[in-house]
This record gives sequence, structure tokens and C-alpha cells, in this order.
Amino acid sequence: MIYLDYSATTPVSKEVLDSYIKVTKEYIGNPNSLHSLGEKSKELLDSATKQICELLDIKESELIYTSGSTESNNTAIIGYALKNQKKGKNIVVSKLEHPSIYGICDYLSTLGFTITYVNNTEDGVIDFDDLRSKIKKDTILACIVGVNSEMGIRQPLKTLRQIIKKENENTVLFSDLTQAIGKINVNLHDVDLASVSSHKIYGPKGIGLLYKSDKVNIEPLIKGGEGELRGGTPCLPLIVAFSKALRIAVTSVSKNESVVKLLNDKLRSIIAKYPEIKINRTTYSIPHILNISLMNIKPETFIHALEKRDIYVGSNTACSHGKTSKTVLAVYGDEKRASTTIRISLSHLTSFDDINKFLYSFDIVYNKLNELGAIHE
Repeated sequence: MIYLDYSATTPVSKEVLDSYIKVTKEYIGNPNSLHSLGEKSKELLDSATKQICELLDIKESELIYTSGSTESNNTAIIGYALKNQKKGKNIVVSKLEHPSIYGICDYLSTLGFTITYVNNTEDGVIDFDDLRSKIKKDTILACIVGVNSEMGIRQPLKTLRQIIKKENENTVLFSDLTQAIGKINVNLHDVDLASVSSHKIYGPKGIGLLYKSDKVNIEPLIKGGEGELRGGTPCLPLIVAFSKALRIAVTSVSKNESVVKLLNDKLRSIIAKYPEIKINRTTYSIPHILNISLMNIKPETFIHALEKRDIYVGSNTACSHGKTSKTVLAVYGDEKRASTTIRISLSHLTSFDDINKFLYSFDIVYNKLNELGAIHE
């Protein structure tokens, strides 16, 4: 099997899985219980939380455990909007977000909030001048993804936050960092709110976190915990596994990024030779994601053809189910290019042998399907 869909999800690493199993077996107490088993679990919970906070350079009071980035996104955006709607009801959003963000914005629109979309440059970076013009007195929140999930475009979050605060010091910046943490160096202090997910960094599914600066107040969406922003019993095995996955990922960022860059360079050098294929990449794209447009072939047909050869790539995002890429459309303004994309996402686990085998099968599948497409035209 050749797996090239790491941006959709990653396999759980052995060390992380071992931690999950060990904690599940040996720590049966509820961390909220007062007896010794509960205290034992609480100590481990506190230790894992401390490690996560040290790795991300944040305070323990600024960390909220969630089930993953979608919940974090909902908690951050809806929670902040509901808590601060008396200050204004305008939210500024980029055109490069994950589909979950747009679903949240659609929901808030039904509650009377106005959503303003900010433009990007031809390189995919947020247009600074347009951002300045979109931040108004009633703009309470700006949502700008740290690394786009379709083309891997990285945003200069520190600069964007400075622009936002200069226009309105009360506007808060939220960033979905799902595709950033563990792949590139990130400073959470460049934003006010941020989401992170375990299963993108070789940890288990079902656990993630929301970073919330102590200066920011939000309305809890999951109630029931006394004085807490998310009610419920902490899932200790998932949290400990997440903590280990984060430690491994964050401490290996630079080394892994250099490996992935070489793989990406090899892929692009070969795929660029196909005259009908467009490479969707800018100078701000991180190497972990390579997005291409097949132009004359339906992406789902190509993906399933590769699958028959035990090779797995993705569409624009795992949650989009192969719909037109909003990102490619926002960057290039080309409907056909945006509707024929596939996403090849890489990992430090990917080998050059994997890439060579992929390119061999890619050529066979592409030529066959391209010829069929020409016959049907």
C-alpha cells in the first residue's frame, strides 16, 4: 500500500498507541473522583496537560480539550460570537478555510451575524489592504486559517493580527491550525484562538484542543461542568496519547519538513512534464501538500483508479467529498481547474520508493483515462 493522504488523517504511531493502551488498562479512575484511583488519574492528566502547554508555550488555563478541530472551530467561533454579540455582529473570514468553518458561518448568519469575506492575493496570502478595509467597528472576530488544507498555503498570522488590531483593537483573531501544528513551526501567541487535532499528527482520533487566550471570553457550547468551558469527563487515554503525539511531532518539525520537501520536489519535477496537468501551488505552500488539477479527468475517477492499484490520494479535503475546490477557485479564478483537483499529501514516513511507485502508476492511470476522455469529447 502507498498512502498519500496524510492531510486527511495520519496513522497512529506505535509509541502513541502503546501509551493509549497502557493508560486504558492501568488508569481506570475518573480524574474528577476524590478517591485514590481518581487522584492517580488526575496526576497523569495534569502531567499530560503540562507537557502540552510547555510544547505550545501556553498556560494551562488557555487549553480546552475537545473531540477535534471541528468541535474546536465551533467552540471558538460560535462561543465567541454568542458571548460578544453586544459588541458587534460582523465576522471577517478568509476564502481559504476548511469547509467546517463555512458551515459555522452559515449557521451564525441565521442568528443575525454578518459574514464578510476577505480577498487574497494571487499567491493565496490574505490581501493586507482588503483586510484593513473589511475590519470595522462592529467586527468582533476574524477567521484566517494558518495553513490551508487544499494547497497548503501558509498565512503570516503575526502580521495579519497586527493589521487587525491596528484597525480594531477589540477584534479577535481565530486560526484553524489543524494543518500547521507538527508540520511547521507555529507560535500560538500570534493568534487569540486556535484549533488543533490529534489525528493529523499521528495521534488517535477523537481528541484535540482549543487554545483560548486568557484575554478572550467565550460562551461554553457543551454545558454541565461547573465553571468549565467544556463539560464532561476527561478522556485520559486520548489526552495522554495526544500529549505524546504532540511531543514527537513538535520536536521533529524541522527534520521532517526537510525530508518532505525533497519528496515534494521530486513529485513536482515529474508531474510538471504533463502538459494537461496544472500544479496548484504558490511560494507560500508548505511541502506537505501537493495539489494538482487533472483538467480533462474527473478527480473521483482518477482516485478510484489509483485505489485499485493500492495507492491512496485525496480530493481537495476529506470533508468536501470531491466538490469544487474553493481554494483553487479563490487563487486562480478558474472553475475547471478548481473542479478537477486531487490532493497528494506527504509525510516523513513516505519513502522515495513510494514516490517512484506512485509516479509509475500515475503515468499508466493518467494516460489511460486521458485517452478515454479524449475519445468521449
